[in-house]
Amino acid sequence: MAQILVVDDSATVRNEVAGFLSSNGFTVETANDGKEGLDKTRSDSGLKLIISDVNMPNMDGLTMAEKIRSELGNQTVNIIMLTTESDPRMKERGKAAGVKGWIVKPFNGAAIVGAVKKLVG
Repeated sequence: MAQILVVDDSATVRNEVAGFLSSNGFTVETANDGKEGLDKTRSDSGLKLIISDVNMPNMDGLTMAEKIRSELGNQTVNIIMLTTESDPRMKERGKAAGVKGWIVKPFNGAAIVGAVKKLVG
């Protein structure tokens, strides 16, 4: 059972984020895209936080967030987007889907570790 799910189609970003979080004591699982992220969220009720890219093949991160809330009925898992996307319409869509934060790449773990600890509890 993981505390955090990192969803990104870039293996480099996925491994960097997951490695940083693991080295800070978190239990981390990864997914290659939103479809896999949705499947892993469905099978792991212990997730506290999802950190996801927006633009991915098969299913984007915002669609995944919307499906987590609507199809899975999961209103408790915290979702943060880690992306290069800065379109205000995308951010509004994320907010409507219950996304808690929007972090612009590149990933800076030291800058967000405190917030991650609060969200994971």
